[in-house]
Amino acid sequence: MTIDEQVVLVNAEGEAIGTAPKSVVHGADTPLHLAFSCYVFDGEGRVLLTRRASHKRTWPGVWTNSCCGHPLPGEAPVDAVVRRLAYELGLTADSLDLMLPAFAYRAVMEDGTVEHEMCPVYRAIVSGDPRPNPDEVGETRWMPWKEFTGDVMSGLLAISPWCGEQVPLLTALGADPSTWEPADPADLPPAARSPR
Repeated sequence: MTIDEQVVLVNAEGEAIGTAPKSVVHGADTPLHLAFSCYVFDGEGRVLLTRRASHKRTWPGVWTNSCCGHPLPGEAPVDAVVRRLAYELGLTADSLDLMLPAFAYRAVMEDGTVEHEMCPVYRAIVSGDPRPNPDEVGETRWMPWKEFTGDVMSGLLAISPWCGEQVPLLTALGADPSTWEPADPADLPPAARSPR
């Protein structure tokens, strides 16, 4: 990815209000911006966890969900998920569904760096194994979903703050991720809705 990659800034209603370089947007006063999270599952119902590369600006070396990123200006989040799954993990999804269209969070690192995102959450089903890009991912691990959610919610597994907030919302959709009903894309923030 290029150093001048742009992220989409949004207001509290999720409307696009401009762009900013990704390289400078994360700091003590990080503006609210558009992102996504994706949880990748295999045919056995295991979820793919990733450890963020140790040189990442935010939460380096921390375990998190499978893939996160930022849609480019004019790019639908689902297309951003496809792009980042390929770039970060060398994966192509067999299916890709919107699960939590309105998820948003704000988290502060110990050094004062803030992450502040409107972050729709997706479920991907894959049939291959990841080929992690070391620029983005330090390590990967497949884990049974029930074991993963239990460990997160009991505090046994240290996880990124956004993942920690997303897991209870996902478990509320049902015990088996393969049976979750996809959400309506009309419920996405306005800046994330496809113009089509």
